[in-house]
Amino acid sequence: MEQSLKSKIWLSSPHMSGNELTYIEEAFRCNWVAPVGPHIDVFEKDLCDYTGAAHSAVLSSGTAAIHLGLSLLGVKTDDYVLTQSLTFVASANPIKYLGATPVFIDSETDTWNMCPVQLERAILACLKGDVRSPKGKGEPKLPKAIIPVHLYGMPANMSAIMEVANRYGIPVLEDAAEALGSSYAQQSCGAMGKCGVISFNGNKIITTSSGGALISNDEELIKNAKFLATQAKDVAQHYEHSQVGYNYRLSNVLAGVGIAQLEVIDDRVAARRSNFEFYKAYFSDIDGVEVLEEPNSKYFSNRWLTTIKISSERAMGITRDDVMAALAFENIESRPIWKPMHMQPLYSQYPYFGSGVSEDIFETGLCLPSGSNLSAADLLRISNVFDELFQNCRYDQRKVAVNF
Repeated sequence: MEQSLKSKIWLSSPHMSGNELTYIEEAFRCNWVAPVGPHIDVFEKDLCDYTGAAHSAVLSSGTAAIHLGLSLLGVKTDDYVLTQSLTFVASANPIKYLGATPVFIDSETDTWNMCPVQLERAILACLKGDVRSPKGKGEPKLPKAIIPVHLYGMPANMSAIMEVANRYGIPVLEDAAEALGSSYAQQSCGAMGKCGVISFNGNKIITTSSGGALISNDEELIKNAKFLATQAKDVAQHYEHSQVGYNYRLSNVLAGVGIAQLEVIDDRVAARRSNFEFYKAYFSDIDGVEVLEEPNSKYFSNRWLTTIKISSERAMGITRDDVMAALAFENIESRPIWKPMHMQPLYSQYPYFGSGVSEDIFETGLCLPSGSNLSAADLLRISNVFDELFQNCRYDQRKVAVNF
């Protein structure tokens, strides 16, 4: 049988609002194509209005935002930074940029995000000097920062994480790269810690093609972030530099794209949450498939990606890879859950505190097509694949088989 020649259904493709060209043309008409300009100011204000954060700096990427955020929190060589293991590598790489030691924390089952219990275990180990890294056993010291991740748009358990962080006096940098539009206890993800990071990569809930932002209620922190992001140019008629800076500012043209995208973010969140409800309803009577749901009313996920876990024992031997292969055969993209950082060749020698939760999620978890531009026909194609694959896994059919 030949593979399907049907059009591609992407995991999460860019979704334009229609107003992007208006702002781009305005930038060209006014010749504001330099790295900074009026669209930057508007986009940053709009981000603050939307997230509730007092200040923001739009940057070249979410990774750049993490790097600047950690730097401004004072992270230096050989410091400990605690971060979630189940995440994309960009959450960890900036720690190494600064010469610090990443300490990886396992997930909790309810959210798939940083486990507060394992977080405190790691802090106590750091304070006792019981943490080993590729450099050997470290000296007793307080970690310099904590980076929880709001994975796939699902908010982390921020009340518990912040309670632990505040008790030990450790600043929190929220990785909300995937979570613009998500909230915990009616507070926007990214706006609860000392600072937060957002990504506008092409596959995110809104995009500027590439780009990111650092948000905070700390005015001085954001002021310094903008300074460092523009090559740390001191005030002088000539080019004067007294510290290392970076070329991390978002361009004025791309900020125009961001303005247009942010105008429709509520619609984008609603569409992705609708996709989630479709999958939730579909799998409600499928044995062996578990859809990740919000634990309680405190959690509001933008549903950037809908994620599931598949128990092959209960699903008649069907595995995560079987589902991926069946979807791919019909030209439908899906993706495994992020491989935990402590299992990655780059980071396998670094400290890890956990009990195997993230490993299990990685082995059995799958991200389903979740774009806000999915059509009814797209969802029908996806459900047709599932119908064929899970036809013997429905509760009612299995009950009939047993009774027969």
